Amino acid sequence: MNKFNEYAEKAGQPVVRREISLLQVNMGYRCNLKCSHCHIEAGPDRTETMGMAVIEDCLGFVKRAQVRDVDITGGAPETNPNLPDFIRRLRQIKSVERILIRTNLAILDTPEHAHLPEFFAANRVELIASMPCYLEENVDSQRGKGVHARNIAVLQKLNRLGYGAWRSKLHLVYNPGGDFLPGPQSELEAAYKENLGKEFGITFDSLFTITNMPIGRFRTQLEEQGQLNSYTKLLIDNFNPLNLANVMCRNMVSVDWKGQLFDCDFNQPLGLPTAVADNYIGRVEPADLIGRAIATGEHCFSCVAGAGSSCQGSLEQKAG
Repeated sequence: MNKFNEYAEKAGQPVVRREISLLQVNMGYRCNLKCSHCHIEAGPDRTETMGMAVIEDCLGFVKRAQVRDVDITGGAPETNPNLPDFIRRLRQIKSVERILIRTNLAILDTPEHAHLPEFFAANRVELIASMPCYLEENVDSQRGKGVHARNIAVLQKLNRLGYGAWRSKLHLVYNPGGDFLPGPQSELEAAYKENLGKEFGITFDSLFTITNMPIGRFRTQLEEQGQLNSYTKLLIDNFNPLNLANVMCRNMVSVDWKGQLFDCDFNQPLGLPTAVADNYIGRVEPADLIGRAIATGEHCFSCVAGAGSSCQGSLEQKAG
């Protein structure tokens, strides 16, 4: 038994899937940016892209499982030319209530993708937008020179389309700039809203804080700086059993660009697929995934450390 499972068992909270209310779809590892903390090491040089055959099987799974929320990520999902068709088809499925796109914002400032904000708004797509800080220096250090300015321009355009106001929800995502835990989500959200509102007239619905996973590029960075062991210890020392009941993997399944199922997107680069006999999304029966133990590892301490972390922010407000 790995250390994370030992902690979960000791807390009386073994991590088992309860239901599948959410399908997280990774449409490929291609991205216009090469961010320093990317867990799948996405970038312009990656070629992995989900094709229509797998998308068809994803749609079939959504129908069979009666999935309510579809969370689309990457890389930059906008780089996949099949994304608009996927969204249109999802909107035709009765069970689907929410479609979420994880965007780095800067890609929506490029000529070939500048039309997508209008498309997203027309199809009632919620946006979860990476904005690791409201300060230019911090954003550019993580994401590349000029990214902050591009993000601001895109956020202003989204506000004009009704995002963060009367039309669709707009969430921003903060992750720490180094080997430390995020500050309190409510306090960071207030700071973001004050700064972005005062400086740029930007409004948004909520801020999600996400703890950096010690995998991918961030793990390499920690190893190069001799900080991997100390960061791992920080996560373990801040283990909070109250967060175990609300970890996102209990209610979801993740699919990679090839159609292989995982218990979360972070398990993809680690090669930890969902433990079923045939875990291809087009062949698996949703009922076979319920009640199964989640594949975990030491990286999972990131989700339950301190105030907790998930793809939809801190778990602290859900604990209890």
